[in-house]
Amino acid sequence: MIVAIDGPAGSGKSAAGRRLAAALNLPFVDSGLYYRALACAAQERGISASDPAAAIELARNTLFVVDAEVIRGGDRDYSDGVYAAPISALASHLAQIAGVRQALLAQQRRRALPAGVVMAGRDIGTVVFPEAEHKFFLVASLEERLRRRAAQLRARGESSDAERLRAEVQARDKLDTERAVAPLRAAPDAVLVDTDQMSLEEVVHYCLARIESS
Repeated sequence: MIVAIDGPAGSGKSAAGRRLAAALNLPFVDSGLYYRALACAAQERGISASDPAAAIELARNTLFVVDAEVIRGGDRDYSDGVYAAPISALASHLAQIAGVRQALLAQQRRRALPAGVVMAGRDIGTVVFPEAEHKFFLVASLEERLRRRAAQLRARGESSDAERLRAEVQARDKLDTERAVAPLRAAPDAVLVDTDQMSLEEVVHYCLARIESS
């Protein structure tokens, strides 16, 4: 079984996906971690998004492993550094490069083997697994997404400036929805879930009910 969960930053897709995967006894993968691991590897080698050829070559020639809390690129463990601010920024820009996305696509698809996967991201139901049996697209208001992102930062022991966080989320939304390759959008057959007034448990319960009734 393949379950695709898409949505903008702070919509709750990763938190819901992780619990949904546990309930379904499937692995959970946050597809964005592939780009973050690539950003870590690129930073080490001095590769920026302004050198797309080098970024594409790195993505093609490096095996990235995303397994629970373990994030590796080749023989390097990047688990502790993938959420650093410079890495987040670089990952967002690397993700705009068509060749990078194509290079990582096969690696993401292999994570569904052999038994299936719950994968969260921004193009899972449209590009990575367009044939997924179950697709959900989570949305929430900007204010609610900002609240959640601030809570995530606090949980990681990081501080957040409200205005800077707002600017970052809005900029990420713009990048995700306007990029030429695999833009953020709901698949035609995805179930839209407005999580604004729902607890995490309610979101998971709703998705499970939709899966079990199909």
